[in-house]
Amino acid sequence: MTQSVAPSSPSVTAIPLRGPLLRGDKRPRVALIGRYGVGKSTIFDAASSPVVRHEHLAGVGGAYQECVVDVGLDQIALVDLPSIDSLHHLSAHDQVVLMYLLWGNHWPLVAPHEAAHQNADFPAPDVLVQVVDATALEKDLELSLELSLFGRPLVIALNRVDEARKKGLYINVQALSQRLGAPVIPTIAHMGKGILKLFEAVLDVTREKICPLPQPPTRHIAESLQALKAVIARPEIEEVFQVPRALLLSQLAENDDYFLRALSTHFPALLPEIGEARTAAERMLPRALSEEVHADRHHQAAVLFEAVTSPRGVDSGQGWRRWLDELFLHPRWGLVGSLLVFALVLLIVFEMSTLLDAWTSARLANWVQQWQPESTAGVVGRAVAEGFVGLIGIVVPYMLPLVLLLVALEESGVMHRVAFVVDRGFHHIGLHGGVAVPFLIGLGCNVPAISAAATTGSRRERVVSAILITFVPCSARSAIILAIGGKYLGGLGVFAIFMLTLFVIAALGKLLARRYADSAPGMIQEIPPFALPVWSNVWRKTWERTEDIVTIVTPLLVVGSIVLALLSHFGADALINAALIPITSWWLGLPVVLGVPILFGVLRKELSLLMIYQALGTLDIMPLLDHVQIFTFLVFLTFYVPCLSTFAVMLKTLGRKEAWYSVTISLGCALLMAGTVRLLLGSASFFV
Repeated sequence: MTQSVAPSSPSVTAIPLRGPLLRGDKRPRVALIGRYGVGKSTIFDAASSPVVRHEHLAGVGGAYQECVVDVGLDQIALVDLPSIDSLHHLSAHDQVVLMYLLWGNHWPLVAPHEAAHQNADFPAPDVLVQVVDATALEKDLELSLELSLFGRPLVIALNRVDEARKKGLYINVQALSQRLGAPVIPTIAHMGKGILKLFEAVLDVTREKICPLPQPPTRHIAESLQALKAVIARPEIEEVFQVPRALLLSQLAENDDYFLRALSTHFPALLPEIGEARTAAERMLPRALSEEVHADRHHQAAVLFEAVTSPRGVDSGQGWRRWLDELFLHPRWGLVGSLLVFALVLLIVFEMSTLLDAWTSARLANWVQQWQPESTAGVVGRAVAEGFVGLIGIVVPYMLPLVLLLVALEESGVMHRVAFVVDRGFHHIGLHGGVAVPFLIGLGCNVPAISAAATTGSRRERVVSAILITFVPCSARSAIILAIGGKYLGGLGVFAIFMLTLFVIAALGKLLARRYADSAPGMIQEIPPFALPVWSNVWRKTWERTEDIVTIVTPLLVVGSIVLALLSHFGADALINAALIPITSWWLGLPVVLGVPILFGVLRKELSLLMIYQALGTLDIMPLLDHVQIFTFLVFLTFYVPCLSTFAVMLKTLGRKEAWYSVTISLGCALLMAGTVRLLLGSASFFV
C-alpha cells in the first residue's frame, strides 16, 4: 500500500506503508542490548533526537537514555540500556538490567522487595535489539542464545562488519539469521550505515510478532533438567514470575542467587524440592550443574560461530569509495572533511560569483545608472529596471552556482555524509544534520534556503531551522559587512561580526529547542552509496529550490524598488528619518540620516550599501562615523528583520503566526545585540 501522489508535485515522493502506522501509543518500545564497547551507544546516537531522557535503573542501576525516533512514517521509543555481558552469574547491576528487560519498572510480586520505588515510568521493551561485534562474534552469541529464551521479538545488529572484513573474517548473515530465527542486519554504526535497515527490521518483527527460534540445551542437559522443570511447572509460579518457563529453568539451573532468593521468599516450601532436583541433575552430569549448563551454551555458541563464519583473504575494500567514507564518516576526521566540503563550496561559488557578476549584473547596473529620469513615470521605469537588475544580481552570481553545486553533491551522496557527521552538533541547537544544506544555501540567499528547509523533517524542524536561517548572513548582508567592515574595521572586525552571528544562532537555537522540546523525535540519517549525479535530477531539484525566486521574490523586488524610488522622488526621506530617531540616534547612537537605509533594507538588503553612501553624502564614511558606530550599525543590519522576500517565503511555508514570530525575534535580537555592542565598545574606548 502506498500513498497516492499527484504527478504535478515533483517534490513529493511516495512512501511505502508497511502496515498499520506505529505512532503515539502504538509505537514499539525498543531496547538496545549488548556488551560494553560493541557500538550500542553509537547506534543510539546515530538515531537519537535532540531531546534525550537520561535516568538510572531503579535509582541504583546503570544509567540509560531514551528518546523517540521517526522511522519513515512510523515511530519507535528507543532505549539504550546499560551494557551486560551475559546472564551467567549476574552482578547486582546486571540483575537490575534483567529485571527491566523482563518487567520494566512494573515489577510483579516477585520483585518489589529488591529495590526502592522508581520515579520514571519504564514499560518493558517490546523488541530487543542485540548489538554484536562482528570481530568478536563468538563472545556475543552466548548472549544471543540467552535472549532467545525471552519469548520476545529479537533483531541482531551485526556491527563492525567492515573491520571484520579487513581482518579476513566473513560472516554468512543469512545463515546466522536462519539459525537464530531472528533478522541479522549488518551495520557500521560510526558511519551510520545499516541503521535505517536495522530499525525497519524492528518494525517488521513488531508487526509480524516474530520471535527467535528456541535454542534448547543439548540432549543430556535437557534430560538432567526434567525434574527441575517439573517443579517449576506450576501456575502459581508462572503467575508470580511472569517470565517464560525456559528462561526461569535456565536461570535456576545456572544461577543460585537472584531467582532462587525470590523463590525462597514467595515459595519457601519448594526450596527442598528445587534442591533435590538440582542435586539429581548434577548426579547425571560430570560437573556442577551451573558449570555444565554454561559450558553447554558456550559450546553451542562456538558451533554456531563456526557454522556461519569463514576466513578469507583480507578485504581490500572498495577503493576510493571506502577512502572517502573513512574521511567523511570518521568519528574525528569526519568533521574536518565536512568543513573542507563547506570551504570548497564557498570558494568555488565566490570565485564564480565575481566573474558572473562582472559579466551580468554589474554591466546592467552601470547601464541603469546612466538613466536619470525626472518625471514620475521615468522614476517608476528606472525602479522596475533596478528591480530586475537586483534579481539578476542575486540569482546569477550567487544562487544558481551555490544551489546547483549543493544539489550535485547531494546526488553524489557527499551531503548525506556531511549531514550525518554534523548531526550531533546540530542537536545542540535542537535540529538534525539534515538541515546543513539549507543553512549553507542561506549564505547565498535566505529565500531558497527556507524553501529547502521546508522539505526536511517535522514541522518543528521546519519552523526552528527557518527562524535560524534568517540569521545566516546572505550574500547581500555579507557584501555590506565585507565592504564597510573590511575597509574600516579590518579582518579582525569582520571575523568578530561573523563569529557573533554563529554565537547568536547557537544561543537562539538552544532557546527554540526548549520551546519545542516536546516534539523532537530522532531522525535516522540515511547513507546512500556514492554515485555520479544524474543531471536531469540536478536541474529539476535546482529549479524546485529556486522557483520561489521567480514566483515570490521578483514581484517583491520590483515593488520594493518602485516604493523606494517614489519616496525618494517626493522627498519623504526626512519624515522617515525623524520617525526612526528613537532607534537610530537614541538606542544605536547613529546619525539620524541612516534611518532610511535601515528601513528600506527590509525591502532590498542589497541596496543598503548604496543608500548608506547616499545618505551620508560621501563614499568615505570614516570622518562621519567612528569605529564603534560602524560596528554597531553592521551588527544591527546583520540581525534585524529579514528582507521582504524572505518574510513572504516564511508566510508561504510556515504560516502567519510563525512568520511574525520570526520577525519579532530578529528585530528584538538586532536591538539587543547592537545596543550591547555599543555599550561594551563604548565603555572599552572610554577606558583606553
